[in-house]
Parts: sequence; structure tokens; C-alpha cells
Amino acid sequence: EVQLVESGGGLVQAGGSLRLSCAASGFSLEDDRYTIGWFRQAPGRKREGVLCISRGGGATFDADSVKGRFTISSDNAKNTVYLQMDNLKSEDTGTYYCAADGLVGSCLWPELYDYWGQGTQVTVSS
Repeated sequence: EVQLVESGGGLVQAGGSLRLSCAASGFSLEDDRYTIGWFRQAPGRKREGVLCISRGGGATFDADSVKGRFTISSDNAKNTVYLQMDNLKSEDTGTYYCAADGLVGSCLWPELYDYWGQGTQVTVSS
């Protein structure tokens, strides 16, 4: 059974950094069978794609709003995917989720994903 557990959220001042973790179980990142995406949802807003890394080559896709500030990486030994968030802004506030799916290619659309974590809250104070 695929399970995803996010951690690392918290309260940070604008301009600060956070690193979110997504610990996966039920599959191995090393097998390259799943695309992993990070998404966020602010109160009253739709869930939106932030960054994702596609299986079958590791191509990454990032939303315009986080270009140059957020990066995605993985540690196969820990079976964990990370979202490094730098120069945080108040508009980055929301609940952050990681998700997994077998899709390949453009991967920032939440409706394409089958497996989701429970989310971790990020609050950026201005």
C-alpha cells in the first residue's frame, strides 16, 4: 500500500526558509515507478501544483510562482522527497501535500494523482 507522510511545516518569517519532507512507503523511489508532486492549498482556494518530479527520467516542473525559490530533491536511501523553500512570501502560506502517481510528463495537475499524504501546514508571516 502506497503511503506518504509529510513533515517539516511550521511558522516562518517572510524571507526565511523551510524544508518539507515526504516519506514514502509501499514503493521504492529507486524503482522510478512513481511521479512525485508537491501541492499546496490556501484557505478558500483550489489546490495547486508547486513542483513535481516525473518518473522515467526525472524531469521537474515548477509553478511560475515558485521559480527560483523552491527546489525538489530526493534521497533514495531514505525513500524521501524534499521540497526546499527559500525566500518565502506570505502568499506561500497554506497546507502542503505530497502526492504520487504513475503518470509521466507534465505533473502539476492535482487531479491526476491517486495517492496523497495528510499535509503539513506552512505559515509565512510578513
